[in-house]
Amino acid sequence: MDKLGFKTQKDFASGLNLEPGTISPMISGKRPITNPFKERLDFKFNVNINWLETGEGEPFLKKGPVVSESKEGVPYFNVSLSDNDIRSFGDEQAEYFVNYKPFNDCTCYLPVYGDSMYPKYASGEIIAVREITNFEILQWGEAYVIMTDEKANHLRSIKLIHQHSDENKLILRSSNPNFKGDTIIAKESIMALYIIKGKITRNFI
Repeated sequence: MDKLGFKTQKDFASGLNLEPGTISPMISGKRPITNPFKERLDFKFNVNINWLETGEGEPFLKKGPVVSESKEGVPYFNVSLSDNDIRSFGDEQAEYFVNYKPFNDCTCYLPVYGDSMYPKYASGEIIAVREITNFEILQWGEAYVIMTDEKANHLRSIKLIHQHSDENKLILRSSNPNFKGDTIIAKESIMALYIIKGKITRNFI
């Protein structure tokens, strides 16, 4: 749980699509770790089962993304959206490059900060984003990184985008139920828009 960044058993269970009561006896040691549970750890988080059972080897197996300092793959920028504009970065400012075929058509990778999009995107995870230039063709209900001008208070955020009754406006919504209320913006205020194609955890790279 610690290595994966889960603070509670409830969050850990949610990440594995299990009920908290299912994993609690295994975590407390009252029940042996079952094979189905091991399989979920392997499938969902690339946990090295040999390490889990014996303590030998690395905790996680690198089955997916390959990280390189050479310009092979998609750049990762270790920045906060509140402070930066993705479009202002060049390859020389990338911390490293991630070569992962499913996301190699993306613009870049970015870290997630904050909890407004939890549990869809948790703080500490890394998202792969691709720039959208035609704001008339959007996938309603999908998550986007959105950047706006001064008319929309220079908003820099990750939000679900929903259709507004006025075709010139958009509804922005958090996936975390604790962040209630919608934000309405005009399409003309959008300076940059990036659809989130997927996510990876730092343990994978």
